[in-house]
Amino acid sequence: MDRKELESKILELVAISYKKNIEELSLETSFKNDLGGASVQMVALVAEIENETDACITLQDAAACETIGDLVDTVENEL
Repeated sequence: MDRKELESKILELVAISYKKNIEELSLETSFKNDLGGASVQMVALVAEIENETDACITLQDAAACETIGDLVDTVENEL
């Protein structure tokens, strides 16, 4: 999976987990400021990322990401 595919997949999974329209999201979207940063959604998001990619990321690593772009970087480093 190349970077663009990974970005698209993560944006899609964030939209599903946080019940947002994908058009509202970008790599600069902040989990805390824009999405509310609820831990329940982050748990679901991490599970979906692991199901959809071969990345094995911890909830702690994912929760440390400030933006969707940071999360893409974290997942990319695990692939």
